[in-house]
Amino acid sequence: MSGNAAPADGALNHFDKHGNAVMVDVGEKSVTTRSAAAAGEIVMNDAAFNAIVTGTAKKGDVLGVARIAGIMAAKKTAHIIPLCHSLNFDACSVDFNINAGRNAVEARCEVSLSAKTGAEMEALTGVSAALLTIYDMCKAVDRAMVINNIRLLEKSGGKSGHYVS
Repeated sequence: MSGNAAPADGALNHFDKHGNAVMVDVGEKSVTTRSAAAAGEIVMNDAAFNAIVTGTAKKGDVLGVARIAGIMAAKKTAHIIPLCHSLNFDACSVDFNINAGRNAVEARCEVSLSAKTGAEMEALTGVSAALLTIYDMCKAVDRAMVINNIRLLEKSGGKSGHYVS
Protein backbone atom coordinates (compact mmCIF):
# COMPACT_ATOMS: atom_id res chain seq x y z
CA MET A 1 0.00 0.00 0.00
CA SER A 2 1.13 3.55 -0.48
CA GLY A 3 2.65 4.85 2.69
CA ASN A 4 4.84 3.08 5.21
CA ALA A 5 4.69 -0.58 6.00
CA ALA A 6 2.89 -1.32 9.24
CA PRO A 7 4.90 -0.04 12.23
CA ALA A 8 6.86 -2.61 14.19
CA ASP A 9 4.27 -2.55 16.98
CA GLY A 10 1.59 -3.74 14.52
CA ALA A 11 -0.41 -0.49 14.65
CA LEU A 12 -2.02 0.74 11.45
CA ASN A 13 -0.22 3.80 10.13
CA HIS A 14 -3.15 5.63 8.51
CA PHE A 15 -4.58 6.64 11.89
CA ASP A 16 -3.33 9.19 14.37
CA LYS A 17 -3.25 8.65 18.14
CA HIS A 18 -6.90 9.75 18.34
CA GLY A 19 -8.08 7.26 15.72
CA ASN A 20 -8.53 9.84 12.96
CA ALA A 21 -7.68 8.84 9.39
CA VAL A 22 -4.52 10.62 8.19
CA MET A 23 -2.20 10.59 5.22
CA VAL A 24 1.16 9.12 6.23
CA ASP A 25 3.89 11.76 6.44
CA VAL A 26 6.68 10.62 4.13
CA GLY A 27 8.67 13.87 4.39
CA GLU A 28 11.60 12.29 6.21
CA LYS A 29 11.76 9.17 4.02
CA SER A 30 14.40 8.74 1.32
CA VAL A 31 13.57 8.46 -2.35
CA THR A 32 14.13 4.88 -3.51
CA THR A 33 13.51 2.94 -6.69
CA ARG A 34 10.26 1.02 -6.25
CA SER A 35 8.28 -1.41 -8.36
CA ALA A 36 5.18 -3.51 -7.98
CA ALA A 37 3.28 -6.06 -10.03
CA ALA A 38 -0.35 -7.04 -9.48
CA ALA A 39 -2.71 -9.38 -11.29
CA GLY A 40 -6.33 -10.47 -11.39
CA GLU A 41 -8.69 -12.21 -13.77
CA ILE A 42 -12.11 -12.10 -15.31
CA VAL A 43 -13.96 -15.29 -16.25
CA MET A 44 -16.79 -15.21 -18.77
CA ASN A 45 -19.06 -17.24 -21.04
CA ASP A 46 -18.03 -18.54 -24.48
CA ALA A 47 -19.66 -15.68 -26.41
CA ALA A 48 -17.90 -12.91 -24.48
CA PHE A 49 -14.58 -14.75 -24.54
CA ASN A 50 -14.81 -15.35 -28.29
CA ALA A 51 -15.71 -11.69 -28.93
CA ILE A 52 -12.56 -10.60 -27.08
CA VAL A 53 -10.27 -13.15 -28.73
CA THR A 54 -11.58 -12.56 -32.26
CA GLY A 55 -11.81 -8.79 -31.88
CA THR A 56 -15.53 -8.73 -32.69
CA ALA A 57 -16.90 -7.07 -29.55
CA LYS A 58 -19.41 -4.39 -30.53
CA LYS A 59 -17.63 -1.75 -28.44
CA GLY A 60 -14.28 -2.36 -30.20
CA ASP A 61 -10.82 -3.48 -29.13
CA VAL A 62 -11.59 -4.69 -25.61
CA LEU A 63 -8.04 -5.42 -24.50
CA GLY A 64 -6.62 -2.27 -26.09
CA VAL A 65 -9.14 -0.08 -24.29
CA ALA A 66 -8.67 -2.04 -21.03
CA ARG A 67 -4.90 -1.55 -21.26
CA ILE A 68 -5.28 2.23 -21.53
CA ALA A 69 -7.89 2.28 -18.74
CA GLY A 70 -5.56 0.34 -16.44
CA ILE A 71 -2.64 2.67 -17.06
CA MET A 72 -4.81 5.76 -16.61
CA ALA A 73 -6.27 4.42 -13.36
CA ALA A 74 -2.85 3.51 -11.97
CA LYS A 75 -1.69 7.09 -12.64
CA LYS A 76 -4.78 8.45 -10.83
CA THR A 77 -4.68 6.15 -7.79
CA ALA A 78 -4.39 9.09 -5.38
CA HIS A 79 -7.71 10.40 -6.76
CA ILE A 80 -9.44 7.07 -6.06
CA ILE A 81 -7.83 5.80 -2.84
CA PRO A 82 -8.18 8.64 -0.32
CA LEU A 83 -4.91 8.41 1.63
CA CYS A 84 -2.52 7.54 -1.21
CA HIS A 85 0.13 10.04 -2.25
CA SER A 86 0.25 11.43 -5.80
CA LEU A 87 3.17 9.83 -7.62
CA ASN A 88 5.02 10.21 -10.90
CA PHE A 89 5.85 6.93 -12.62
CA ASP A 90 8.96 5.95 -14.50
CA ALA A 91 6.91 3.26 -16.26
CA CYS A 92 3.53 1.54 -16.14
CA SER A 93 2.29 -1.38 -18.21
CA VAL A 94 -0.83 -3.51 -18.41
CA ASP A 95 -0.69 -6.86 -20.20
CA PHE A 96 -3.11 -9.72 -20.66
CA ASN A 97 -2.90 -13.50 -20.71
CA ILE A 98 -5.69 -15.41 -22.45
CA ASN A 99 -6.71 -18.72 -20.87
CA ALA A 100 -8.95 -20.48 -23.39
CA GLY A 101 -9.44 -23.52 -21.16
CA ARG A 102 -11.18 -21.39 -18.53
CA ASN A 103 -12.64 -18.59 -20.70
CA ALA A 104 -10.54 -16.23 -18.61
CA VAL A 105 -8.44 -13.16 -19.21
CA GLU A 106 -5.73 -12.40 -16.67
CA ALA A 107 -4.59 -8.79 -16.38
CA ARG A 108 -1.19 -7.86 -15.00
CA CYS A 109 -0.11 -4.32 -14.13
CA GLU A 110 3.48 -3.33 -13.40
CA VAL A 111 4.52 0.04 -12.03
CA SER A 112 8.00 1.43 -11.43
CA LEU A 113 9.00 4.77 -9.95
CA SER A 114 11.50 6.62 -7.81
CA ALA A 115 9.72 8.06 -4.80
CA LYS A 116 9.37 8.07 -1.03
CA THR A 117 6.33 5.78 -1.12
CA GLY A 118 4.14 3.83 -3.46
CA ALA A 119 3.79 1.28 -6.24
CA GLU A 120 1.56 -1.42 -4.69
CA MET A 121 -1.74 0.45 -4.64
CA GLU A 122 -1.04 1.84 -8.09
CA ALA A 123 -0.49 -1.63 -9.60
CA LEU A 124 -3.59 -3.00 -7.84
CA THR A 125 -5.69 -0.06 -9.05
CA GLY A 126 -4.44 -0.54 -12.61
CA VAL A 127 -5.42 -4.22 -12.63
CA SER A 128 -8.83 -3.46 -11.15
CA ALA A 129 -9.64 -0.79 -13.74
CA ALA A 130 -8.48 -2.99 -16.62
CA LEU A 131 -10.74 -5.83 -15.49
CA LEU A 132 -13.69 -3.50 -14.88
CA THR A 133 -13.24 -2.13 -18.39
CA ILE A 134 -13.38 -5.63 -19.86
CA TYR A 135 -16.59 -6.18 -17.91
CA ASP A 136 -18.06 -2.90 -19.14
CA MET A 137 -17.22 -3.59 -22.77
CA CYS A 138 -18.63 -7.15 -22.71
CA LYS A 139 -21.56 -6.92 -20.29
CA ALA A 140 -24.11 -6.93 -23.13
CA VAL A 141 -22.96 -10.47 -23.92
CA ASP A 142 -22.39 -11.76 -20.37
CA ARG A 143 -23.57 -9.97 -17.21
CA ALA A 144 -22.43 -12.94 -15.09
CA MET A 145 -18.70 -12.40 -15.66
CA VAL A 146 -16.67 -12.84 -12.48
CA ILE A 147 -13.69 -10.68 -11.54
CA ASN A 148 -11.50 -12.41 -8.99
CA ASN A 149 -8.10 -13.13 -7.53
CA ILE A 150 -6.86 -9.53 -7.61
CA ARG A 151 -3.58 -9.63 -5.72
CA LEU A 152 -0.14 -8.15 -5.29
CA LEU A 153 2.41 -10.43 -6.97
CA GLU A 154 5.61 -8.64 -6.15
CA LYS A 155 6.90 -5.42 -4.64
CA SER A 156 10.44 -4.11 -4.30
CA GLY A 157 12.04 -1.01 -2.85
CA GLY A 158 11.33 1.05 0.22
CA LYS A 159 11.81 0.28 3.89
CA SER A 160 9.80 -2.95 3.85
CA GLY A 161 12.05 -4.48 1.18
CA HIS A 162 11.22 -7.15 -1.38
CA TYR A 163 7.93 -9.06 -1.32
CA VAL A 164 6.93 -11.95 -3.58
CA SER A 165 3.57 -13.68 -3.16
